[in-house]
Amino acid sequence: MTLTGGEAVVRVENLHKSFGDLEVLKGIDMEVDRGEVVVIFGRSGSGKSTLLRCINFLEEPTVGTIEVAGQRIEGGHRIRSKRDQIRQLRMHCGMVFQQFNLFPHMTALGNVMEGPVTVKGLDEDRARRLAVEVLERVGLADKVEEYPIRLSGGQQQRVAIARALAMEPDVMLFDEPTSALDPELIGEVLGVMKALAMEMHITMMVVTHEMGFAREVASRMAFFHEGRILEEGTPDQIFNDTRFPETRTFLKAVL
Repeated sequence: MTLTGGEAVVRVENLHKSFGDLEVLKGIDMEVDRGEVVVIFGRSGSGKSTLLRCINFLEEPTVGTIEVAGQRIEGGHRIRSKRDQIRQLRMHCGMVFQQFNLFPHMTALGNVMEGPVTVKGLDEDRARRLAVEVLERVGLADKVEEYPIRLSGGQQQRVAIARALAMEPDVMLFDEPTSALDPELIGEVLGVMKALAMEMHITMMVVTHEMGFAREVASRMAFFHEGRILEEGTPDQIFNDTRFPETRTFLKAVL
């Protein structure tokens, strides 16, 4: 369900994901419109990160359909035959992980250039200009030639965000992007994400426990409980008029 009625960039239909006998996602239906920021929250193990990983096929959906920017792929046992389709779909998704996953032997500039050069085929001069531009956008103009080991965790995560942005995706997927950061570094990463949402109107799906960010930035929030979306609504609805005791209990624990 979507509350905005605009152009859907992401469509998830009847998504199930099992790991052996454990069913982690139990029939997820979700749409995300262009320019929306959807915050996904809930307890550990409720399926939040698995949803994001299924959207870009880091995990293979057991059943269901994923569509991103018009690239539509059915899940199921024949997924390996769809590698070209998956490659095309991934070009529309930027992914930011809990751990930064930067290449340690590359500078910040090299990390950001790598995708545009190797995946999109940009020549190095164009890719360099693009990389410098997005690093400036995330506040790292003075760290272009630094290696990850010389950067703080917050700076490394901002490089990871710049790396995803450099692919010019239709949607950015953030999987608990601040969970590996010391408390004093969380704000700088959330500040960049806020600017992406409010100034650049980047479409975003964000798995996070940062409820202050959700209250201020989210268009919509979805509460995951035991592999299903139990409750969905605007931040005002979620924080002030929750319908389910499970949502209220979770919010009390994190606020």
